[in-house]
Amino acid sequence: MEQTRELIRRAQAGDMTARTRLVEKNLPLVKSVVRRFLSRGFDYDDLFQVGSLGLLKAILGFDLSYDVQFSTYAVPKIIGEIKRYIREDAPIHVTRSVRELAIKAMAAKDQLSHELGRSPTVQELAEHLQVSVEELVTALDAVSPVRSLQESMGEDDDDVRLEHVLPAPASDEKLALRTALESLEPNERKLILLRYFAEKSQTEVAELLGISQAQVSRIEKRIVAELRHHL
Repeated sequence: MEQTRELIRRAQAGDMTARTRLVEKNLPLVKSVVRRFLSRGFDYDDLFQVGSLGLLKAILGFDLSYDVQFSTYAVPKIIGEIKRYIREDAPIHVTRSVRELAIKAMAAKDQLSHELGRSPTVQELAEHLQVSVEELVTALDAVSPVRSLQESMGEDDDDVRLEHVLPAPASDEKLALRTALESLEPNERKLILLRYFAEKSQTEVAELLGISQAQVSRIEKRIVAELRHHL
């Protein structure tokens, strides 16, 4: 502990060698914190860089008169820096009501799964919560991790992938995709939400919408083509 304090003293005095040694010594701490946030859908390297910045701020801001271990002071600083990055980088700020609905939905899903002996359908979950399917899917989408751009969106080998709809992961393009979805007719938007965010199969979507699987496939490909053109 005394060695760490001496390195901090030297680092704060401008000793770059001491600063580098402190950063390298505490990188496992940064990695440990970053792992807590990986489920949010953010890139590991980005979070690691931000966490390292938080570590550096902790080194420069640590008061040597504190009777605490440096790690006790550093962890909240690293967490705070990562949370700030996530808040500022998020393309859409999720409202409290949407977050609350998503939390209720996840709890209700566990309850209904126990009662039914199977996972509930989106329709059953929405009826249980007394909200529309679209409201439910939108809420769950808003708090879910970002899906891989290479992930298949269809059930056939020639089906499109997310990268065909969203060409790059930039925030403005995610916002553009959301805007494009809002321009669809209600039933078309519901189909897309069920397929790509609720992860329902074409057969399941067909049952929910009261149409055939072939119709779902045909409508889906048309909408995806329109979204690509819009973006």
